[in-house]
Amino acid sequence: MKHALPPGRFETMGDWEPPGFPRRMVTAYLPADHVPDGTRPALFLFDGQNVFDDTFSYAGGWFAHEAVDGLPRETCNVPVVVGISHGGERRVDELVPWKMPRGGGHLASFLQWVVTRVVPEAQARYGTVPGPLGAVLGGSSLGGLAALWGHFHHADTFGGALCISPSLWAANRAILKDARAFHRPTVSRIYLDCGGKEAGGRMLPVVEEMAGVLKAKGYPAQQLLFRADTSGQHNEKAWRRRLPAALRFMFRRSLGA
Repeated sequence: MKHALPPGRFETMGDWEPPGFPRRMVTAYLPADHVPDGTRPALFLFDGQNVFDDTFSYAGGWFAHEAVDGLPRETCNVPVVVGISHGGERRVDELVPWKMPRGGGHLASFLQWVVTRVVPEAQARYGTVPGPLGAVLGGSSLGGLAALWGHFHHADTFGGALCISPSLWAANRAILKDARAFHRPTVSRIYLDCGGKEAGGRMLPVVEEMAGVLKAKGYPAQQLLFRADTSGQHNEKAWRRRLPAALRFMFRRSLGA
């Protein structure tokens, strides 16, 4: 009979100020069975205030640590989770790569900090797998958009993108143009989902179109998963419910397969 693992531990990686952006906390969750031996990947999640519990979230947390603890060790390479808090009023600026009427245009700069500061620090501290096999970028809403764009533009760092209800409508759906120009690397796994009740049903067709664009590039089923949640709304409750299945797909052994 198998026994559930005890809870892991949280660790503050830093109270950091990315160049040109507000100061924010970066928090890591290490599963109880973590050993820094270079075999465990890391999941880097945007909107870190929402990643773990309800404490700092205005709409509830994802409880990502509980979802990670529930992953089957036999079939999944269970990740360390790194939650990168957003910059408050600058959130749209740092999570959207294109200028829009209400902000945006600075994701490239923000991701440069994530790639050069946060990822190497996590790998050094926790002994996670180096290179794209060891790092997945994820988020919801604008964070899901940023995760997908980040994988497209930093595929040498992030071997996967976990995109829950991604706001692919931003900047007149400019991410679809990026996707059509994207050359699928060897290490690439992408998870997309969306609820049928989000934005009055207008979000789901755009996410489904993205899945079609990627599928046309030759993504096999083990590297691309699109899930439509017909009753899902655009909120943390729905994202928390879908997260375990997303993690099972993203961290099924092996990422490159």
